[in-house]
Amino acid sequence: SAVARQLEPEDPMIYIQTDAPINPGNSGGALVDTDGRLVGVNTLIYTQSGGSEGIGFAAPSNIVRSVFTQIRTLGHVRRGSVGVTTQTITPLLAEALGLSEPSGVILADVEPGGPAAKAGLRPGDIVLALDGKPMENGRQMRVDLYTHAVGDTVQLDVLHDGTRLTVPVTVTERPDDPARLRQSSLGQAQALPQLGILALDLTERIAALLPDLRAEQGAVVAAVSPQAPYSQQGQLEPGDVIRSLNGQPVNSVADLRRGLSALRPNAAAALQIERDGELQYLAFRIAR
Repeated sequence: SAVARQLEPEDPMIYIQTDAPINPGNSGGALVDTDGRLVGVNTLIYTQSGGSEGIGFAAPSNIVRSVFTQIRTLGHVRRGSVGVTTQTITPLLAEALGLSEPSGVILADVEPGGPAAKAGLRPGDIVLALDGKPMENGRQMRVDLYTHAVGDTVQLDVLHDGTRLTVPVTVTERPDDPARLRQSSLGQAQALPQLGILALDLTERIAALLPDLRAEQGAVVAAVSPQAPYSQQGQLEPGDVIRSLNGQPVNSVADLRRGLSALRPNAAAALQIERDGELQYLAFRIAR
């Protein structure tokens, strides 16, 4: 039905929208064209009845291929970055900033010391093309960067102080990617079966892999098993920092282990966690 569908504005993940019937249990199945070629992997549906209503979404095959290849060769996904925050240029933004074109991509932020900054790019630069492909909006640029491997060099055509330049920029691994925790914690993480996780003490080295944190102590989730307990508020994710258990502060994995050991089977447990700079609670029952 359509390509490049987003669930939310500026969402970096895009989907193929299809009216091919997709029902609960079909997630992970193949979306193929009339020649039998894989074009996507079925992911979700929009429905009010619980069954197919003709609005389904599939992850595009080029993105799936990139993820699959990395998992097969590296065992995990490395998310590349060039150290910029992109925004779509709207007509109103173009008018306010005095831009000649009312569309395209503007660099809202350039990470100090990042690949783009080292290449000479600055906030306010206009990105015209990536590897020769015209950039129409911020989402498109993020998606195109996603398919590049860490270590690749991309060519950015930019408008810099009114001058058109072609700038080579190296793709580096995103410094705050929680997926890096698993690789960096091999042999150090401790298993907590009650939570179905591997956890680490929050150290300066681990904190450097995470977004800015509110406190310097805690237990960091390095990996989550399929046996992790269910919570109506969601589940633990790699990169979560556990701050308290049932109101008691957690400053280390040892604190968390002691707190869990004191709980009886089927007891209520509430974890306060920090995720992406925000605090929230996850409540569940300890397995019997």
